[in-house]
Amino acid sequence: MKISDLLKRDTIVLELSATTKQGVIDELVNKLDSARKLSDKNLFKEAILARELQTTTGIGEGIAIPHAKTAAVRTPAIAFGRSTAGVDYDSLDGKPSHLVFMIAASEGANNEHLETLSRLSTLLMDTDFRQTLLDAKSEDDIINAINEKEAEKLAEETNTNLAKGSKKVLAVTGCPTGIAHTYMAADALKAKAKELGIEIKVETNGSGGVKNRLTETEIAEADAIIVAADTKVEMNRFSGKPVIQTGVTDGIRKPQQLLEEAISGNVPLFKGSGKSTENSGSSKGSFYKHLMNGVSNMLPFVVGGGILIAMSFLFGIHSADPNHPSYHPIAEMLMTIGGGNAFHLMVPVLAAFIAMSIADRPGFAPGMVGGLIAATGGGGFLGGLIAGFLAGYLVVFLQYLLKNLPRSIEGIKTILLYPVLSILFTGIVMLGIVGPLSSFNRMLEGWLGGMGTTNAIFLGIILGAMMALDMGGPINKAAFTFGIAMIDAGNFGPHAAIMAGGMVPPLGIALATFMFKRKFTKQERDAGKTNIIMGASFITEGAIPFAAADPARVIPSIVVGSAVAGGLSMLFNIGLPAPHGGALVFWTLEGSWILYTLAILIGAFVSALMLGILKKKVS
Repeated sequence: MKISDLLKRDTIVLELSATTKQGVIDELVNKLDSARKLSDKNLFKEAILARELQTTTGIGEGIAIPHAKTAAVRTPAIAFGRSTAGVDYDSLDGKPSHLVFMIAASEGANNEHLETLSRLSTLLMDTDFRQTLLDAKSEDDIINAINEKEAEKLAEETNTNLAKGSKKVLAVTGCPTGIAHTYMAADALKAKAKELGIEIKVETNGSGGVKNRLTETEIAEADAIIVAADTKVEMNRFSGKPVIQTGVTDGIRKPQQLLEEAISGNVPLFKGSGKSTENSGSSKGSFYKHLMNGVSNMLPFVVGGGILIAMSFLFGIHSADPNHPSYHPIAEMLMTIGGGNAFHLMVPVLAAFIAMSIADRPGFAPGMVGGLIAATGGGGFLGGLIAGFLAGYLVVFLQYLLKNLPRSIEGIKTILLYPVLSILFTGIVMLGIVGPLSSFNRMLEGWLGGMGTTNAIFLGIILGAMMALDMGGPINKAAFTFGIAMIDAGNFGPHAAIMAGGMVPPLGIALATFMFKRKFTKQERDAGKTNIIMGASFITEGAIPFAAADPARVIPSIVVGSAVAGGLSMLFNIGLPAPHGGALVFWTLEGSWILYTLAILIGAFVSALMLGILKKKVS
């Protein structure tokens, strides 16, 4: 497939009217939309802007390549816009951008499409080619220039062997989208290596998968390795070799500096730890990366399980209970799948993938077991966090202790020693932790029972805050258990405050993702939409992924909002005889449902406002 199969006359703007980065994006998105290349213009624009938040696509030398791979693209395409005066596109070199190529890749784009799209990025590294595009008089001139340059490039691509030279350097490039920067960095390194007389081979980690994969022999013979990537790269294979780790944009902007450093003989040796690691060019610390690995894998269980639970309540509050007159088998099935299984796996999955991020595959089993102990023992998601990091670093410690074993028994470490010892010691520690957590839970229940209802508003504040503090953990369960006890005693006020407090965290976060979009990633904004359903259904756990990813800002925000909602519920004298169901059981309320709804919305707004103030913009 040729680039001109994707770049057509009707997606070319010979002279952009926009004078700002945002205006250029809008103009090119509209051009693609008018050419019927997009199925959802707004969703595609959102994906383009999300990519810009990761790193600017204004790569310098007068070029910008905004790009996105999303289901909002009907047909893979390229839009081109030229600005004679130049546009401030936040370029890496601080200079105006004159040539802007917007790449639209469909979510199901095949490898041929992706390779063609990425080839365009590499053509733009040629100064003469860029000048030809600037001088072009018509759309046909631009397409003809691209066809001629692409033919040259395809001829070069037939030789994938190492470029010969006196020194051997290997490189790996990769960016989150894997369409443009990955291949531009690869071409920049290869071109500069040829100029410096350095033998090089570059592995690309792009959307089409790993290409030109480095072999064990090549790694063994290399003088040094450059990893220029902003995405996950298998690093353990480079153990004992001189390795430079940096961001993908450095591969584009500083190829000579990287190559000269690689052959200087002053590059530290990389110490493998038995795990895959992300490149240190990331702006976040390793703790955050391990945490997000757990959260992102836990999220489908939270969303899927939570919505199935909400669906079960459509048949009635007690319809999943075989012993209740309102029993319905479909409601029981939905509750069993969503609550009994998906939600039951939520904390173990969180712990397992945190541990796996730290210690690779050997960390998965002890993380899963530790998380399961936390879940069944009442440790909640906080117990899962402890289990994940405990298991991961315990495996790393075991790897260090066992590194000098005789070669004859080296093979049994992964299949026998690591799983047995890591599961044993993780389990022992976690069993020791869940006991105190359970005792703490009983102590809280006793304290709440002793408080009574002498100070109703203060009790509502306390109960609301407890529901948000650990979102399904022992503190939350203590408050919920107390509310059920009060219902049995005929006092319906406390449980109304409890449900209000439990609905606020997901609702407050959902509201914040709409009010303060730049404070949340694309994945978080999507999850925020599902939190509307989960919050309305009294499923507090919808807030867990957000709290796990940024506990210092999220937990105080939702605790304050839930406390406000709980206090207002008691102030408005609302009672609730139904133990669960959220908005689906508002018809059972004693008191004004309007005032109760107002209490919840005020609490959600307080949480959203605090999140907007406390959270930083996504970078």
